[in-house]
Amino acid sequence: MTESKNVNELFDALAKVLLRCFALGYSFLLLWFVVYVFAGDVIYGIAGTLFGLALHEVDVINYCAMAVVKVAVVLFFLFPYIAIRLVLRRST
Repeated sequence: MTESKNVNELFDALAKVLLRCFALGYSFLLLWFVVYVFAGDVIYGIAGTLFGLALHEVDVINYCAMAVVKVAVVLFFLFPYIAIRLVLRRST
């Protein structure tokens, strides 16, 4: 009985960590979006100067990178959190 309780506590702690990672990941995405919207010209100036990229290329790179990060955050943090919560709900 004690071992089962310890495992449940471990999964509960892991679920809390995953939820915080998910929130931090989405906060990072929101910050990235806000910076890109309000400082897009600065980002383009830096990327255009250093790498010779056009405005469209900088836009595509940023939007694709945001999509990859969003998918990674959902796949690696939200889905495991939901799975752990479902397992904990079933075990109680």
